[in-house]
Amino acid sequence: MDKSWISKPRNDNAYIDGVRNFIKFAMEKSSINGKILCPCRKCYNNSSFVPEVVEEHLVWNGFLLGYNVWVFHGESFVTSSSEIECTSFALGSTSAQESSSRQDGLGGLLQDVFGIMGTNLNNEQVMNETIPNNLEEYNDEAYATGFLGEQNFNERSMQSSPSETIRYKNLVKDCDQELYPGCKTFSKISFILRLFHLKCLNGWSGKSFTMLLQLLKDSFPEGTSLPSSYYEAKKLIKDLGLGYEKIHICPNDCMLYWGETMDQEYCNVCGSSRWTMNKDDDDGSDDLRRKKKPAKILRYFPLIPRLKRIYMSSKVASLMRWHDEGRIKDGILRHPADGLAWKSFDDHYLDFSSDPRSVRLGLASDGFNPFRTMSTTYSTWPVILIPYNLPPWLCMKQSSLILSMVIPGEKGPGNDIDIYLQPLIAELKQLWDGVDTFDASTKQNFIMKGALMWTVNDFPAYANLSGWSTKGRVACPCCGVSTDSRWLKHSKKFCYMGHRRWLEPNHSFRYQQNQFDGTIELRSAPISPSGIDVLRQLEGTSYKYGKGSKSSKKRMREEVASSANQVVDEVGTTNQVRVFEDADEFIGDDHDFHEVGNDSDTLDASTQCVVKNLWKKKSIFFELPYWKYNLLRHNLDVMHIQKNVCDNFIGTFLNMHGRTKDNLNARKDLEDMGIRHDLHPKLQSNNKTYIPHAIYTMSTQDKVNFLTVLKNIKVPDGYASNISRCVNLKERTLSNLKSHDGHILLQDILPLALRASMSKQIITIISELSLFFKSICSKSLDPKALDQLDSSVALTLCHIEKIFPPSFFTIMVHLIIHLASEAKLGGPVHYRWMYPIERYLVRLKSYVRNRAKPEGSIAEGYIAEECLTFCSRYLEGVETIFNRPQRNYDDVDNAEAYMFLSGGRVLGNFESIVLDEISLAQAHRYVLLHCDKITSYQNFWWLNGELIVRFELIKVLNKSGW
Repeated sequence: MDKSWISKPRNDNAYIDGVRNFIKFAMEKSSINGKILCPCRKCYNNSSFVPEVVEEHLVWNGFLLGYNVWVFHGESFVTSSSEIECTSFALGSTSAQESSSRQDGLGGLLQDVFGIMGTNLNNEQVMNETIPNNLEEYNDEAYATGFLGEQNFNERSMQSSPSETIRYKNLVKDCDQELYPGCKTFSKISFILRLFHLKCLNGWSGKSFTMLLQLLKDSFPEGTSLPSSYYEAKKLIKDLGLGYEKIHICPNDCMLYWGETMDQEYCNVCGSSRWTMNKDDDDGSDDLRRKKKPAKILRYFPLIPRLKRIYMSSKVASLMRWHDEGRIKDGILRHPADGLAWKSFDDHYLDFSSDPRSVRLGLASDGFNPFRTMSTTYSTWPVILIPYNLPPWLCMKQSSLILSMVIPGEKGPGNDIDIYLQPLIAELKQLWDGVDTFDASTKQNFIMKGALMWTVNDFPAYANLSGWSTKGRVACPCCGVSTDSRWLKHSKKFCYMGHRRWLEPNHSFRYQQNQFDGTIELRSAPISPSGIDVLRQLEGTSYKYGKGSKSSKKRMREEVASSANQVVDEVGTTNQVRVFEDADEFIGDDHDFHEVGNDSDTLDASTQCVVKNLWKKKSIFFELPYWKYNLLRHNLDVMHIQKNVCDNFIGTFLNMHGRTKDNLNARKDLEDMGIRHDLHPKLQSNNKTYIPHAIYTMSTQDKVNFLTVLKNIKVPDGYASNISRCVNLKERTLSNLKSHDGHILLQDILPLALRASMSKQIITIISELSLFFKSICSKSLDPKALDQLDSSVALTLCHIEKIFPPSFFTIMVHLIIHLASEAKLGGPVHYRWMYPIERYLVRLKSYVRNRAKPEGSIAEGYIAEECLTFCSRYLEGVETIFNRPQRNYDDVDNAEAYMFLSGGRVLGNFESIVLDEISLAQAHRYVLLHCDKITSYQNFWWLNGELIVRFELIKVLNKSGW
């Protein structure tokens, strides 16, 4: 574009025409809401106006001197005196033709990595002329405000900081450097990226990578620019990735040395030293910090830069709006955005929901053993974030998951996990206020906001994150203080029954005492506590974090009994508390086992004090301003619920030692409750106790028949694991089942495998549960069908109560009653269960190369793969995680006639067969009737063939039975 008009007089026609052409160009390239920055001598690209006002300013005030490359109006820096369009990309002194001949995609990669920086700084010579290498000169206020304008300098300081400029210049230099003299295929950086990509894709070790580099260096011509080791190669590409922070922690999990306490040496709570002390160290040494190792390190991966990078990537940015622009909105639940929790959040915070680019996140956490030796008790806890804005085919993929932090072992954080979550909560608060971000899909900046929708975790971690104890008398977090539980004296555990509360008020089951728990059920279903209810229950409570500051967990029996009697005295008149005869029923593992009424609002002050004791802490998530209004704060994990329910059934059916829920103690509990007298244990004349057979008791032959079905079952590849390996016909047991095995067994196999071994009544119950879980786990859910499932599963659980002993009803069996209502709130369960998280933990485990530093290995492995995952989106003609073929990839040529396609690869030897006359005639006729390729020949034959031939053909067909 001709820019000679800039130096002409302002009343010259050429100047006025140039101004109009400039405005037309700027409106096409950089307009935001119909406005562009004004480059006049008074505005200094500091203010945005409509085109008419900009034209007036430029005519009256003149064009900004020195602003020859219109970087704020859509133009890129150029490689020579000849100008090119802003869409071209040149690297260093290499010509545009040579750079484009490589087709390595690094131009777009660097643009997206550095955002606005990447679209502006395309030539090292221009950078050297325009942006000084002297950082002091760069930071000079006169220079900054003179070229950028004060406001733009402040707004873009984070995106165009001196460090990023240097990083960008180094990468441009490496992109321009030939791999070896005369190489036209790869640059130095593109070849290293390819090698690193192969390393991450195939799990190479660092040593193998170094050995490969040395071999390639010896093989390539002299003058190759390859690094000599894995460490040097990693330094080359580190500027393309994002780093992480190391935050020191008190060894007792009392506090982080972060923020205001960053420079402290000792814990404020327990007084422990920040450092690992050796015997020969002097506490008073001035050189202590340099010599000592931190006692514990949290590796934290900042969230905001990673969300910014998603929007700065031209490959992904537009997909972050899919939940609003691409989702089908017909009332069917296919995505979390279809659920009531998402919609309620949008209605409550209109400013947040008005921009579909606002980020919705889920948080998942679980502990795992990072070592291959499972005998060790080491437990590392990663915290993972799920971006729910993405479409279903990307949302739960490992490439989309964001690792937020790695909590070190060797013990899990427990309830002290809130200490570790402080940096994340601080960033979430900042995201709620908004962060300036560049959107590559619209080429505009916007204020990115973000919110945490819910957490995804197994049931023990549910307690750690929510603060509600998931053990003991009130273990159900959805029922809360209205949890219906009973202490089983002989089984020495709690059972959770009372599912008749979810039946219709006039249902006959409510009045059947002997077939259930011996009572008439007149109560209604409990209401799950809202966030405001939880805060009301937590008023005035406090929790002291740290494992070194807790008092002894043991409690005296007299104190527990006294506390129990106090609750009975306070609320016993309301008939909301079950009275127990023995204080042993209240003994638990650091839990207050009290059962109070359905509605905490109706309780007096003294009873509210008892309710407070049921909470272990006030969750740190309540520091988020919106958390108390979330309809679904913590998810029940369907994966583990299915697995535990399946184990209960199989263990009871096969009467497996240690896993059956029907034993002598369970029958004695029935006797204590005074129900189902036909199942009570009977003392025989020889002083042996006889346990009568129940309807679910399997004979030896029934067990063999059932297990034989599982032993011989064959399923499609990828459908399930090899379940037959878990079958032991000799001992008649089924063991070592994985979570997915329980998923497949309960939903598909058990209703069929048990048909020949169980009564119709049991088969009906199993079939109903199978249908329930299969419906809940569907990819699309109908809210009306969920209402029906909610009612039907309550009836199914009541049928189970009538047949199985109370010890069968663990907390996992009870949680089934809440799954349908949670699905209405959160949408399909495959966005909210632990399967993708557990698989991701396996990936993190594979990063551990140094067993002495497992968390450090995970952190380094993650940032390397995160960088390569981002870069692989720009690699063309290369197998990546986004286009990698399946394990059993069958390359079917759809160009052939469909009737000759074989959907798969042939295995084994070919076998030749000779068709009989009838089969041959049938195959011949099938081809005549269905093969489109012979239609033209058929038409020609029937029009020109001899009539006798037709008769002969019909005669043959009739003879063959057609």
